[in-house]
Amino acid sequence: MDMLWSGWGDPAGAAPLPETVTALLRDLLGVKPRGTAPVALADIDVPETPLTPAALRALTDAVGDEEHVRTDAESRVRHTRGKSTPDLLRIREGDVTDLPAAVVLPASHDDVLAVLRACAAHDLAVVPFGGGTSVVGGLAPERPNSRPRPFVALDLRRMDRLLALDPVSRTATLQPGLRAPHAEALLAEHGFTLGHFPQSYEWATIGGFAAARSSGQASAGYGRFDEMVLGLTLATPEGTLETGRAPRSAAGPDLRQLVLGSEGAFGVITSVTVRLRPLPRAKVYEGWRFASFDEGAAALRRLAQDGPRPTVLRLSDETETLVGLAQPDAIGAGDARPAGCQAIAGYEGTAEDVAHRRELAAAVLRECGGTYLGEEPGERWAHGRYSAPYLRDALLDVGAFAETLETAAFWSGVPGLYAAVRDALTAALTEAGTPPLVMCHISHVYENGASLYFTVVSAQGEDPVAHWAPAKHAANEAILAAGGTISHHHGVGTDHRDWYLREAGPLGADALRAVKRRLDPAGLLNPGVLLPLD
Repeated sequence: MDMLWSGWGDPAGAAPLPETVTALLRDLLGVKPRGTAPVALADIDVPETPLTPAALRALTDAVGDEEHVRTDAESRVRHTRGKSTPDLLRIREGDVTDLPAAVVLPASHDDVLAVLRACAAHDLAVVPFGGGTSVVGGLAPERPNSRPRPFVALDLRRMDRLLALDPVSRTATLQPGLRAPHAEALLAEHGFTLGHFPQSYEWATIGGFAAARSSGQASAGYGRFDEMVLGLTLATPEGTLETGRAPRSAAGPDLRQLVLGSEGAFGVITSVTVRLRPLPRAKVYEGWRFASFDEGAAALRRLAQDGPRPTVLRLSDETETLVGLAQPDAIGAGDARPAGCQAIAGYEGTAEDVAHRRELAAAVLRECGGTYLGEEPGERWAHGRYSAPYLRDALLDVGAFAETLETAAFWSGVPGLYAAVRDALTAALTEAGTPPLVMCHISHVYENGASLYFTVVSAQGEDPVAHWAPAKHAANEAILAAGGTISHHHGVGTDHRDWYLREAGPLGADALRAVKRRLDPAGLLNPGVLLPLD
């Protein structure tokens, strides 16, 4: 099944907002419908492909069959940009300025190399495409006016196999086009799990997880995806790069780290070797309440630093808790919510391990001021953990603007970063005449720091894409000024690129450019993503 072309996920999964919520948005934020319905897919004016017959033949030869080189309008529209709110607003209006010239579907590493050779011969850019879930401009290459090079979307969906599994070492080698649920099903047949469950889980792919340094909702227990990766194979215009032949090595700098987070700018990931964990026999999720965000954050820090660390550990601020976004599938349910901040603690493993960690963690949480709310809030969160993107689409439908951004900092810097970003978003959108509701949660914790994930809701304004740009700019500036990182798990793309280069520093940016020139001297791969055009 393909994802909804003009929104998120399963087309049957979206549900309209309850009238109570729509009324609240009108009263609180001045939200009103824009008066125009999204354009129908069949009504989008899609130009003919600019590819020459020779280029089409070369691409067909590379993947072995013309059915795997698609130039029809629907295929190309479905591969136009990603799933950020500006992406969706533009595609809903029929804006296809980032339309690929073709969609190419390789089936193997050798196919990918052949496609890259064909693209080099015909001066075509290449954008690797996994689940299409990028929210940072990672699927919209830049094309200078002086040389508007066409590009192809390299859809990796045919590369969806489990290539190898080593139960002794607890490792598996997976192809990049495997969607996460399919990967979990294949591993479960052997009694294993990756334990990687980001909000994009239902649609994102193994290759995308590696390319963007993804972090899942159970990262407190299983780790980030980049911590799971033991080896990678990368197809580049200059040949093949193989990385990782042992769990750890002192043989020079770790080349895996060049590939992880490279977002298709250095090459196309064609296989990923990951470490596995046994399937958990028991899972328990529970809710806690804290009087304030600072108090709750201090409790999370205690667990992250001194243990025992739950598998899932997250904390919503007062606003997110009050609105109910801590449980997205419960929005508009009308249940009374106590003041304060809701935390979720989840435990996975053997029954004995889960019981032991719950008991020890509960003592810490109570000592830090937490009130136990029982399992119902935790189970409710687990049931609706992938619902928030559908809620975003429902908000767009009624004329609200809803977007997210995330960052991370060391524990000592978290309070200042939280205040700086919240204040920057509030000030920028209020100045634009659309005062926002700004919510935040901590969803990834480490011994030394944590992530902050912000959700922003406001009226759309006359031009919603332009309306968001200064607010996003202000938030990015606030993140760097407060000592945070420009992205914790969404990646860089084009949206964060300029701030990422400032974070890396001039020498670091030059080192990355040197890598790009060596692996992709013609600049074919995802132009403008991660690094600016030369």
